Amino acid sequence: SRLVQPGSVLVLAARSGDELRALQDELTASEAGRAGLKVRVAVADVGRTEGLEAIIRSSAEAFSENIDRVILINNAASLGDVSRFTRSFTDMAEVDSYLSLNVSSSLCLTARVLQAFPGRGGLRHTVVNVTSLCALQPFRSWVLYCTGKAAREMMFRVLAEEEPELRVLNYSPGPLDTEMQQEARSRTADPEVKIAFSDMKTRGQLLTCEESCAKLMKVLLEDGFSSGAHIDVYDV
Repeated sequence: SRLVQPGSVLVLAARSGDELRALQDELTASEAGRAGLKVRVAVADVGRTEGLEAIIRSSAEAFSENIDRVILINNAASLGDVSRFTRSFTDMAEVDSYLSLNVSSSLCLTARVLQAFPGRGGLRHTVVNVTSLCALQPFRSWVLYCTGKAAREMMFRVLAEEEPELRVLNYSPGPLDTEMQQEARSRTADPEVKIAFSDMKTRGQLLTCEESCAKLMKVLLEDGFSSGAHIDVYDV
């Protein structure tokens, strides 16, 4: 919020309405808010069509002809059941539900944004996919998460090939000290993977969200990456 120009709009989307509105109030009262930053919220589940529609509707209502760049950050995702191994996933509905939230939603949201805000009149687009080392490297008992991250990354690499005028980034934020990490440490079935995550916490190797987000903003502002590239937090 401190880096965008006055008159910019942030559209924040999540399922947690109270937390979204608290953040909206905080940003509106901040120096950036007082300088003209507009903050809109969309309480939405991206795993449902009506959630995507709510995000597009909020974005369209906030859009103005003075905006010269649209940046979409695809961050919504879930860990999935890491307490089991691959051979236990026999229920197609369970797998389909996971892939719907973690793969289909990001494709459909991205396509809807590009259609709603076409690149005319100098409007530029940047699409960020929050990816993971798991998109590149298999982790035992993490079949859903690794599959989803790998599929998403290829999806955005295809988009970069199809539309060279877009700026597309696959950003891997590193091991973050979040509730997802806590879940990984407590529920991962594979003992070696579980110990590896626990050791990161014990040794103070987990990153804060603020540390990783600052590096993402650095990459976006410098704008020197190859479109479609995978950039890890430790590469910045």
